[in-house]
Amino acid sequence: METEFTAKASPDPGPSRMIAESVSGSSRRQLLLTRMWKERYLYLLLFPGLVYFIVYKYLPMAGNMMAFQDYSAFQGFWDSEWVGLKHFERIFQDKEVLRVLWNTLYLSLLQIAFAFPVPIVLAVMLNEVRREWFKRLIQSIVYLPHFISWVVVIGMVTVFLQSEGLVNKLLHVLFGIGPVAFLQEPGWFMPLVVLEVIWKESGWGTILFLAALAAVDPSQYEAAVIDGANRWRQIWHITLPAIRSTIVILLILRLGSVLDSGFEQIFLMLNPFNKSVGDVLDTYVYVKGLTESDYSFATAVGLFKSLVGLLLIIGANRLAKRFGEEGVF
Repeated sequence: METEFTAKASPDPGPSRMIAESVSGSSRRQLLLTRMWKERYLYLLLFPGLVYFIVYKYLPMAGNMMAFQDYSAFQGFWDSEWVGLKHFERIFQDKEVLRVLWNTLYLSLLQIAFAFPVPIVLAVMLNEVRREWFKRLIQSIVYLPHFISWVVVIGMVTVFLQSEGLVNKLLHVLFGIGPVAFLQEPGWFMPLVVLEVIWKESGWGTILFLAALAAVDPSQYEAAVIDGANRWRQIWHITLPAIRSTIVILLILRLGSVLDSGFEQIFLMLNPFNKSVGDVLDTYVYVKGLTESDYSFATAVGLFKSLVGLLLIIGANRLAKRFGEEGVF
Protein backbone atom coordinates (compact mmCIF):
# COMPACT_ATOMS: atom_id res chain seq x y z
CA MET A 1 0.00 0.00 0.00
CA GLU A 2 2.79 2.39 0.88
CA THR A 3 4.59 1.68 -2.35
CA GLU A 4 1.39 2.21 -4.31
CA PHE A 5 0.71 5.50 -2.51
CA THR A 6 4.24 6.73 -3.15
CA ALA A 7 3.96 5.93 -6.82
CA LYS A 8 0.68 7.80 -7.09
CA ALA A 9 1.96 10.81 -5.12
CA SER A 10 5.10 11.26 -7.23
CA PRO A 11 4.73 14.14 -9.69
CA ASP A 12 4.16 13.20 -13.27
CA PRO A 13 7.10 14.42 -15.36
CA GLY A 14 6.10 16.77 -18.15
CA PRO A 15 6.78 16.02 -21.82
CA SER A 16 9.72 18.44 -22.04
CA ARG A 17 11.40 16.88 -19.03
CA MET A 18 10.93 13.38 -20.40
CA ILE A 19 12.47 14.39 -23.74
CA ALA A 20 15.40 16.17 -22.05
CA GLU A 21 16.17 13.11 -19.93
CA SER A 22 15.91 10.75 -22.86
CA VAL A 23 18.40 12.67 -25.00
CA SER A 24 21.83 11.68 -23.74
CA GLY A 25 25.12 13.38 -24.52
CA SER A 26 25.89 11.03 -27.37
CA SER A 27 22.44 11.57 -28.83
CA ARG A 28 22.93 15.32 -28.77
CA ARG A 29 26.21 14.96 -30.61
CA GLN A 30 24.49 12.75 -33.11
CA LEU A 31 21.79 15.37 -33.64
CA LEU A 32 24.46 18.04 -34.12
CA LEU A 33 26.33 15.93 -36.67
CA THR A 34 23.09 15.17 -38.47
CA ARG A 35 22.23 18.85 -38.67
CA MET A 36 25.74 19.72 -39.88
CA TRP A 37 25.44 17.08 -42.57
CA LYS A 38 22.10 18.48 -43.71
CA GLU A 39 23.64 21.95 -43.91
CA ARG A 40 26.97 20.75 -45.29
CA TYR A 41 26.86 23.06 -48.31
CA LEU A 42 26.57 26.10 -46.06
CA TYR A 43 29.61 24.94 -44.10
CA LEU A 44 31.47 24.40 -47.37
CA LEU A 45 30.78 28.04 -48.24
CA LEU A 46 32.09 29.04 -44.81
CA PHE A 47 35.23 26.89 -45.07
CA PRO A 48 37.35 29.02 -47.49
CA GLY A 49 36.76 32.19 -45.45
CA LEU A 50 37.57 30.33 -42.23
CA VAL A 51 40.80 28.97 -43.70
CA TYR A 52 41.74 32.46 -44.93
CA PHE A 53 41.38 34.02 -41.48
CA ILE A 54 43.23 31.17 -39.77
CA VAL A 55 46.15 31.17 -42.21
CA TYR A 56 46.55 34.91 -42.82
CA LYS A 57 45.18 36.48 -39.61
CA TYR A 58 45.57 34.12 -36.65
CA LEU A 59 48.68 32.06 -37.40
CA PRO A 60 50.83 35.15 -38.18
CA MET A 61 50.01 36.48 -34.72
CA ALA A 62 52.55 34.00 -33.37
CA GLY A 63 55.22 36.13 -35.02
CA ASN A 64 54.50 38.94 -32.55
CA MET A 65 56.89 37.25 -30.14
CA MET A 66 59.69 38.79 -32.22
CA ALA A 67 58.78 42.15 -30.65
CA PHE A 68 60.17 40.82 -27.34
CA GLN A 69 63.31 39.30 -28.85
CA ASP A 70 66.47 40.28 -30.67
CA TYR A 71 65.28 38.02 -33.44
CA SER A 72 67.81 36.28 -35.62
CA ALA A 73 66.69 34.37 -38.70
CA PHE A 74 69.53 31.91 -38.13
CA GLN A 75 68.53 31.14 -34.51
CA GLY A 76 64.76 31.08 -35.05
CA PHE A 77 61.92 31.99 -32.71
CA TRP A 78 62.85 29.77 -29.78
CA ASP A 79 66.60 30.33 -29.68
CA SER A 80 66.67 34.12 -30.22
CA GLU A 81 67.51 36.24 -27.18
CA TRP A 82 64.54 37.58 -25.18
CA VAL A 83 64.89 41.28 -24.41
CA GLY A 84 61.48 42.17 -22.91
CA LEU A 85 60.20 45.68 -23.71
CA LYS A 86 63.47 46.95 -25.15
CA HIS A 87 62.07 47.63 -28.63
CA PHE A 88 58.91 49.29 -27.27
CA GLU A 89 61.07 51.70 -25.26
CA ARG A 90 62.95 52.47 -28.44
CA ILE A 91 59.68 53.55 -30.11
CA PHE A 92 59.34 56.51 -27.73
CA GLN A 93 63.05 57.35 -27.79
CA ASP A 94 63.68 57.32 -31.53
CA LYS A 95 62.98 60.75 -33.06
CA GLU A 96 62.40 59.18 -36.46
CA VAL A 97 59.60 57.02 -35.06
CA LEU A 98 58.00 60.04 -33.42
CA ARG A 99 58.12 61.93 -36.73
CA VAL A 100 56.53 59.01 -38.57
CA LEU A 101 53.91 58.64 -35.83
CA TRP A 102 52.99 62.32 -36.14
CA ASN A 103 52.70 62.02 -39.94
CA THR A 104 50.39 59.03 -39.53
CA LEU A 105 48.14 60.71 -36.96
CA TYR A 106 47.96 63.96 -38.91
CA LEU A 107 47.07 62.19 -42.15
CA SER A 108 44.42 60.05 -40.43
CA LEU A 109 42.84 63.10 -38.80
CA LEU A 110 42.71 64.83 -42.19
CA GLN A 111 40.98 61.80 -43.70
CA ILE A 112 38.46 61.63 -40.84
CA ALA A 113 37.76 65.36 -41.08
CA PHE A 114 37.44 65.61 -44.86
CA ALA A 115 37.05 62.13 -46.40
CA PHE A 116 34.73 60.52 -43.83
CA PRO A 117 31.81 63.00 -44.19
CA VAL A 118 31.78 62.86 -48.02
CA PRO A 119 29.95 59.48 -48.31
CA ILE A 120 27.32 60.77 -45.85
CA VAL A 121 26.69 63.91 -47.91
CA LEU A 122 26.70 61.88 -51.13
CA ALA A 123 24.20 59.35 -49.73
CA VAL A 124 21.86 62.14 -48.61
CA MET A 125 22.07 63.76 -52.04
CA LEU A 126 21.37 60.47 -53.83
CA ASN A 127 18.46 59.83 -51.50
CA GLU A 128 16.88 63.10 -52.68
CA VAL A 129 17.01 62.07 -56.35
CA ARG A 130 13.54 61.04 -57.48
CA ARG A 131 14.27 59.74 -60.98
CA GLU A 132 15.33 56.14 -60.43
CA TRP A 133 17.28 55.76 -63.70
CA PHE A 134 19.30 58.90 -63.00
CA LYS A 135 19.98 57.78 -59.43
CA ARG A 136 21.28 54.40 -60.61
CA LEU A 137 23.45 56.07 -63.23
CA ILE A 138 25.07 58.36 -60.65
CA GLN A 139 25.58 55.42 -58.29
CA SER A 140 27.36 53.42 -60.97
CA ILE A 141 29.61 56.37 -61.80
CA VAL A 142 30.64 57.06 -58.20
CA TYR A 143 31.11 53.33 -57.40
CA LEU A 144 33.46 52.73 -60.33
CA PRO A 145 36.69 54.27 -58.89
CA HIS A 146 36.59 51.78 -55.99
CA PHE A 147 37.41 48.96 -58.40
CA ILE A 148 40.50 50.71 -59.78
CA SER A 149 43.71 49.62 -58.10
CA TRP A 150 45.90 52.15 -56.33
CA VAL A 151 48.67 51.47 -58.85
CA VAL A 152 46.44 52.73 -61.67
CA VAL A 153 45.15 55.66 -59.58
CA ILE A 154 48.65 56.87 -58.69
CA GLY A 155 49.70 56.40 -62.30
CA MET A 156 46.81 58.64 -63.42
CA VAL A 157 47.67 61.25 -60.78
CA THR A 158 51.32 61.23 -61.88
CA VAL A 159 50.39 61.73 -65.53
CA PHE A 160 48.00 64.61 -64.75
CA LEU A 161 50.13 66.40 -62.15
CA GLN A 162 53.64 66.10 -63.54
CA SER A 163 55.39 69.23 -64.81
CA GLU A 164 54.27 68.58 -68.40
CA GLY A 165 50.90 67.21 -67.30
CA LEU A 166 47.39 68.41 -68.11
CA VAL A 167 46.85 70.29 -64.85
CA ASN A 168 49.99 72.40 -65.18
CA LYS A 169 49.18 73.16 -68.82
CA LEU A 170 45.69 74.35 -67.85
CA LEU A 171 47.10 76.50 -65.05
CA HIS A 172 49.53 78.10 -67.48
CA VAL A 173 46.91 78.72 -70.18
CA LEU A 174 44.12 79.96 -67.90
CA PHE A 175 46.01 81.80 -65.15
CA GLY A 176 49.56 82.19 -66.47
CA ILE A 177 50.95 80.13 -63.58
CA GLY A 178 54.24 78.34 -64.11
CA PRO A 179 54.68 74.59 -63.49
CA VAL A 180 53.74 73.57 -59.94
CA ALA A 181 55.67 70.66 -58.43
CA PHE A 182 52.61 68.85 -57.07
CA LEU A 183 54.42 65.52 -56.74
CA GLN A 184 57.67 66.87 -55.27
CA GLU A 185 56.48 69.68 -52.99
CA PRO A 186 55.99 68.32 -49.41
CA GLY A 187 53.09 70.70 -48.78
CA TRP A 188 51.02 69.06 -51.51
CA PHE A 189 51.51 65.47 -50.35
CA MET A 190 48.77 65.11 -47.72
CA PRO A 191 46.11 67.13 -49.60
CA LEU A 192 46.69 64.92 -52.64
CA VAL A 193 46.39 61.75 -50.56
CA VAL A 194 43.10 62.92 -49.02
CA LEU A 195 41.69 63.94 -52.43
CA GLU A 196 42.64 60.57 -53.89
CA VAL A 197 40.87 58.76 -51.06
CA ILE A 198 37.77 60.93 -51.52
CA TRP A 199 37.66 60.27 -55.27
CA LYS A 200 38.28 56.54 -55.00
CA GLU A 201 36.31 55.46 -51.92
CA SER A 202 33.50 57.98 -51.33
CA GLY A 203 31.07 56.35 -53.75
CA TRP A 204 31.64 52.91 -52.29
CA GLY A 205 31.17 54.28 -48.78
CA THR A 206 27.64 55.41 -49.60
CA ILE A 207 26.35 51.83 -49.87
CA LEU A 208 25.80 51.34 -46.13
CA PHE A 209 24.17 54.74 -45.72
CA LEU A 210 21.82 54.17 -48.66
CA ALA A 211 20.89 50.78 -47.21
CA ALA A 212 20.01 52.44 -43.92
CA LEU A 213 17.96 55.10 -45.72
CA ALA A 214 16.06 52.42 -47.66
CA ALA A 215 14.52 51.28 -44.37
CA VAL A 216 12.95 54.69 -43.69
CA ASP A 217 9.15 54.66 -44.01
CA PRO A 218 8.14 57.05 -46.85
CA SER A 219 5.10 58.03 -44.81
CA GLN A 220 7.43 59.97 -42.49
CA TYR A 221 8.36 62.29 -45.35
CA GLU A 222 4.69 62.59 -46.34
CA ALA A 223 3.73 63.53 -42.79
CA ALA A 224 6.57 66.06 -42.69
CA VAL A 225 5.33 67.67 -45.91
CA ILE A 226 1.82 67.93 -44.46
CA ASP A 227 3.29 69.63 -41.37
CA GLY A 228 4.98 72.17 -43.63
CA ALA A 229 8.58 70.90 -43.42
CA ASN A 230 10.79 71.84 -46.38
CA ARG A 231 13.56 69.65 -47.83
CA TRP A 232 16.18 70.84 -45.37
CA ARG A 233 13.90 70.11 -42.40
CA GLN A 234 13.15 66.63 -43.75
CA ILE A 235 16.84 65.89 -44.13
CA TRP A 236 17.64 67.21 -40.63
CA HIS A 237 14.79 65.50 -38.77
CA ILE A 238 14.26 62.29 -40.79
CA THR A 239 17.18 61.43 -43.08
CA LEU A 240 20.13 62.15 -40.76
CA PRO A 241 18.58 60.46 -37.67
CA ALA A 242 17.96 57.37 -39.82
CA ILE A 243 21.69 56.95 -40.53
CA ARG A 244 23.01 58.25 -37.19
CA SER A 245 23.71 54.80 -35.75
CA THR A 246 25.47 53.75 -38.98
CA ILE A 247 27.62 56.88 -38.83
CA VAL A 248 28.60 56.16 -35.22
CA ILE A 249 29.52 52.53 -35.93
CA LEU A 250 31.62 53.41 -38.99
CA LEU A 251 33.34 56.22 -37.08
CA ILE A 252 34.24 53.80 -34.27
CA LEU A 253 35.71 51.37 -36.79
CA ARG A 254 37.57 54.20 -38.51
CA LEU A 255 39.12 55.29 -35.22
CA GLY A 256 40.39 51.74 -34.78
CA SER A 257 42.48 52.14 -37.92
CA VAL A 258 43.69 55.66 -37.14
CA LEU A 259 47.31 54.45 -37.32
CA ASP A 260 46.66 52.57 -40.55
CA SER A 261 47.01 55.08 -43.38
CA GLY A 262 47.11 52.60 -46.25
CA PHE A 263 50.46 51.20 -47.30
CA GLU A 264 50.01 50.87 -51.04
CA GLN A 265 48.81 54.40 -51.74
CA ILE A 266 51.44 56.07 -49.54
CA PHE A 267 54.27 53.87 -50.79
CA LEU A 268 53.48 54.71 -54.42
CA MET A 269 53.29 58.43 -53.66
CA LEU A 270 56.60 58.62 -51.78
CA ASN A 271 59.73 60.08 -53.32
CA PRO A 272 62.91 61.61 -51.84
CA PHE A 273 61.36 65.11 -51.89
CA ASN A 274 58.21 64.39 -49.85
CA LYS A 275 59.50 61.56 -47.66
CA SER A 276 59.80 63.85 -44.63
CA VAL A 277 56.02 64.38 -44.48
CA GLY A 278 54.83 61.27 -46.35
CA ASP A 279 56.56 58.50 -44.42
CA VAL A 280 53.95 56.78 -42.19
CA LEU A 281 54.04 53.79 -39.84
CA ASP A 282 53.13 51.29 -42.56
CA THR A 283 55.94 52.35 -44.86
CA TYR A 284 58.34 52.70 -41.91
CA VAL A 285 57.64 49.11 -40.80
CA TYR A 286 58.17 47.93 -44.37
CA VAL A 287 61.54 49.67 -44.63
CA LYS A 288 62.74 48.55 -41.18
CA GLY A 289 61.48 44.99 -41.49
CA LEU A 290 62.18 44.02 -45.09
CA THR A 291 64.80 46.51 -46.28
CA GLU A 292 66.95 46.82 -43.15
CA SER A 293 66.06 43.37 -41.68
CA ASP A 294 65.31 44.89 -38.27
CA TYR A 295 62.52 42.39 -37.70
CA SER A 296 62.11 42.80 -33.96
CA PHE A 297 61.77 46.57 -34.00
CA ALA A 298 59.41 46.49 -37.01
CA THR A 299 57.26 43.92 -35.22
CA ALA A 300 57.19 46.06 -32.07
CA VAL A 301 56.02 49.08 -34.08
CA GLY A 302 53.31 47.02 -35.78
CA LEU A 303 52.13 45.54 -32.49
CA PHE A 304 52.08 49.00 -30.90
CA LYS A 305 49.93 50.25 -33.77
CA SER A 306 47.47 47.38 -33.31
CA LEU A 307 47.19 47.92 -29.56
CA VAL A 308 46.51 51.62 -30.01
CA GLY A 309 43.79 50.80 -32.54
CA LEU A 310 42.21 48.29 -30.14
CA LEU A 311 42.18 50.81 -27.28
CA LEU A 312 40.64 53.47 -29.52
CA ILE A 313 37.86 51.12 -30.62
CA ILE A 314 37.05 50.14 -27.03
CA GLY A 315 37.10 53.76 -25.85
CA ALA A 316 35.00 55.07 -28.74
CA ASN A 317 32.52 52.22 -28.31
CA ARG A 318 32.04 52.98 -24.61
CA LEU A 319 31.71 56.69 -25.34
CA ALA A 320 29.05 56.00 -27.97
CA LYS A 321 27.06 53.85 -25.56
CA ARG A 322 27.29 56.52 -22.88
CA PHE A 323 25.61 58.94 -25.29
CA GLY A 324 22.84 56.44 -25.97
CA GLU A 325 24.05 55.13 -29.32
CA GLU A 326 24.48 51.50 -30.36
CA GLY A 327 28.12 50.52 -30.33
CA VAL A 328 29.94 47.85 -32.27
CA PHE A 329 29.84 45.41 -29.35
